[in-house]
Amino acid sequence: MEGGENSPRLPSPPIPPSPEIVTLIPSNGSDLEEDHVMSEVHLGCPPYFSGPHISRFTFSVPPEVQSMESRYNGVVKDEASSLHQVTSLDEDGDLVLTRRSKQCKDTCVMTIQHNITSTIPSVGLQVWRAELILADFVLHKMFTSSEFDGIIAIELGAGTGLVGMLLACAANTIFLTDSGDGVLDNCAKNVHLNSGMFHSEASVYVRELDWKDAWPPRVVENSPSQKRYFWTSSEIEKLQRASLIVAADVIYSDDLTDAFFNTVERLMSQSPEKMLYLALEKRYNFTLDDLNVVANGYSHFRSYLRSDGECDGLKNGSWPCFVGKSIDLTQIPQYVREYERGNDVEIWQIKYEKMETLN
Repeated sequence: MEGGENSPRLPSPPIPPSPEIVTLIPSNGSDLEEDHVMSEVHLGCPPYFSGPHISRFTFSVPPEVQSMESRYNGVVKDEASSLHQVTSLDEDGDLVLTRRSKQCKDTCVMTIQHNITSTIPSVGLQVWRAELILADFVLHKMFTSSEFDGIIAIELGAGTGLVGMLLACAANTIFLTDSGDGVLDNCAKNVHLNSGMFHSEASVYVRELDWKDAWPPRVVENSPSQKRYFWTSSEIEKLQRASLIVAADVIYSDDLTDAFFNTVERLMSQSPEKMLYLALEKRYNFTLDDLNVVANGYSHFRSYLRSDGECDGLKNGSWPCFVGKSIDLTQIPQYVREYERGNDVEIWQIKYEKMETLN
């Protein structure tokens, strides 16, 4: 993905809280050719490590739903049984043993490989706050409704794949899409680490989808291993039959936002009707043009959205028309332990109004 003037922040001094971290590969200490950025989720982690890390994110079922019988295989289980054994060496080469927390029922632990810092084109290697709040929303939907049962779903800009993998506890087919071999390799690794959580009939695909490329995505039948993220014709057909699209923290560059909505229109104009749930964080920057601290990237995003009924009076040249509704996050319990929501994260429910449905 590409950044812009509203790109994620540069690394800040560490403050708690942070998820449980196990270092896998230390930095080689070489000079960085590009500025690195750090997600707020990773504050408290050592920024001088640039290689892959493992975080264990704990999803706790809130008291109001604990009495409900678990509806999905692996969504609620004993924490000790779900932890992957990961070892690392300290600076002296000695084995580091990770202490397990007290065994706790009604929890699920997802193992995520990620970077603590990254260049802006590789921000999909990190875990971002909007990704975790969208995970809260998806889990709440799964525990309180059957809306996601057996569906085909797409995650755009999947990054680590955390949200899409949670959907694999309910959906039958999930496409985790992003661009760049590094991000896709890391996402595929996470699918392997967490495959035990998916329900027995779930199919999870990690596929390349660059929003600036031609549509439909390039098809390669019987692709060799180095082309494993290319699409087959049957997958494209299945992609178009999806009913759910999710995306988190993909709004920080106007060019990227334009490309994102161009891709969303291509997907949502296909039957069946699709719903998009998008989580984002407002990012504020001081600009010389405005002589003020503004969230221009957020404003550009909002320019794409209409309110209910507003599409009816639009002329042909005003299309496409996306109808957006902000989700009340106070009604969404916090399932993920290891983050603070803050005040600048939002989730939007977005649908696409076709002209023929209004005529």
